Amino acid sequence: MTRLAAVVFDVDGTLVDSERDGHRVAFNAAFEEAGLSDRWDVTTYGRLLPIAGGAKRLAFWLENTGRSPVEAWQLAGRLHKRKTEIMRGLVEDGRVQARPGVHQLLDELDASGVPVHVATTGTRTWVEPLLARVFGPRFQTVVTGTEITELKPSPAVYQEVLRRTGAPVDRTVAVEDSANGVKAAVAAGLRCLAAHTPYTQHDDLTGATLVVDALNDPALVAWFHRRIPRRPRT
Repeated sequence: MTRLAAVVFDVDGTLVDSERDGHRVAFNAAFEEAGLSDRWDVTTYGRLLPIAGGAKRLAFWLENTGRSPVEAWQLAGRLHKRKTEIMRGLVEDGRVQARPGVHQLLDELDASGVPVHVATTGTRTWVEPLLARVFGPRFQTVVTGTEITELKPSPAVYQEVLRRTGAPVDRTVAVEDSANGVKAAVAAGLRCLAAHTPYTQHDDLTGATLVVDALNDPALVAWFHRRIPRRPRT
């Protein structure tokens, strides 16, 4: 790859630091509102994160804490709906912020004319207001778990972004933070850069082209600088 044609970003943990003080808080608030004693501390939530999709995560937890499979899935559906509403409120209150280096990277890509897109398993109900609040109208195409029900590590959400945009696979790169995300991007035929978080620092990210600690890591910044087209000065 010599010149980038497009960049596709994951949301949770990649564009924004949303898991520990966003989703986890919303899940716990949903538990409390429902009169349940369940609570996810930071460590417990980290162990549950590899289960893609909030409803599946809830169902797994509920079934493994004594509920029947039918009860677990029914309760998970109700809790997840309320959790999503709470998460949207946290977003609107400004509780979820961009990871360090994200705005600078997006500025560079915008200045170079490289389109940026989003491929996330999060639901559009909270993803759309989050992107609007934190980043403004930067992203040309946003595909979420509302439209694509096959969650990562399935490549379906990346394949849909490629289908909608027509971006060439060999000149498009994905940016992720987790094993599931890297697997999804690679399965879609994309190169993938991974900036892990404290929750994903022990994930197997060997499928990634580059693994760094942050989106402002010098190695990642240099990778993009070598591949983004430079517009001539006027």
